[in-house]
Amino acid sequence: MPVALYALALGGFGIGLTEFGIAGLLPQVAEDFAVSETTAGYLISGYALSVAVGGILLTALLGRVDRKKALLGLLLLFILGNGLSAVAGTYGLMLAGRVVAALCHGAFFGIGSVVAADLVPRNRWAAAISIMFGGLTIANVLGVPLGTFLGQAAGWRATFWAITVIGVVALAGILALVPTHPAPLARRSILAEFRIFRSGQVWLSMLVTVLGFGGMFGGFTYIAYTLTEVSGFGEGAVPWLLMLFGVGLFAGNLLGGRASDHDLGRTLVVTLAALTVVLSLFALTAGSKTATVIALVLMGGFGFATVPGLQMRIMNYASDAPTLASGANIAAFNLSNAFGAGAGGLTLAAGLGYTSPLWAGAGITLAGLIVLLVAARVRGGEFASQPPSPDGGAATVIGQPGPHPA
Repeated sequence: MPVALYALALGGFGIGLTEFGIAGLLPQVAEDFAVSETTAGYLISGYALSVAVGGILLTALLGRVDRKKALLGLLLLFILGNGLSAVAGTYGLMLAGRVVAALCHGAFFGIGSVVAADLVPRNRWAAAISIMFGGLTIANVLGVPLGTFLGQAAGWRATFWAITVIGVVALAGILALVPTHPAPLARRSILAEFRIFRSGQVWLSMLVTVLGFGGMFGGFTYIAYTLTEVSGFGEGAVPWLLMLFGVGLFAGNLLGGRASDHDLGRTLVVTLAALTVVLSLFALTAGSKTATVIALVLMGGFGFATVPGLQMRIMNYASDAPTLASGANIAAFNLSNAFGAGAGGLTLAAGLGYTSPLWAGAGITLAGLIVLLVAARVRGGEFASQPPSPDGGAATVIGQPGPHPA
């Protein structure tokens, strides 16, 4: 694989640390700025909302810019936001830094997905995308423990300074290693690119993302309660168990990318079906520590195995503006996080027990699988390595203009 992919992965790692690294630092931040735990939590929810907005708007605005320059500009935004958080003297300034840093998140992964795919032959697109997302999965594994450890040892600001430095290194790596990547649709208006949303398959792809990935996140959000209250683990074991979950994420992302290159449609069906089964069995066997450990790894593995394929699917069906479609799907991933967490929270509020978020996640993922099967039936010929174009030929190469399926 081209070394440029690993520069993209480093950028993804830094962005993942920004998103997840603050979770273990909220008590320190709340105390330092004299705000409540709920108010401190807005540093996380505000970040997620900014990701959803930036994932579509910034990607659209940058659609006519050389993609390498766009990535460099986004990393400058990332560095500015995290640097602002590191020096913030007030809570408001800290929140502003989080919002600024988050704006680059969706656009970076959206544009980066297209750049990664164009660095390799057609039959390795999903594998290339999975390498870029590999940085994010590593951040899932290490972000919270590393951010918390550094924050406890040297203060929470040290964590944000470290993330800022990672952003600088990623910027240098992309500047040196990623080739110039002109946007092929430079003469098209932003409004014209939004016409991809006339495609029913684009909307169905995003819906599969919201439901399929949201189901995993619904089960994961409240997993600490399941582990301590049902499985019988002590609180001190939770971080280590979450690292096992992260190992599953990392492995699933890479394997899912390779499988999606071989057979995209069937890979998505199998992974979503397997995730539904794993979530259900987890709920049934959560009282067993051994079964819980196995289920955690499998939940992470099958959950993130869907990511390269979901990105590849929407890009295939939006070949006129794959960058915008990719950014929109990143926004859909963040929407899925909020939706899954909300659904899991409702089951707990209803008094259904600490395994109920897992059952809710299984139901949501099953709904995503059904939508995928319906989308495949509507389109016809879905279960092939790439969807056919309207004239019966192969799908248009990512990043090149051409017709897209309706």
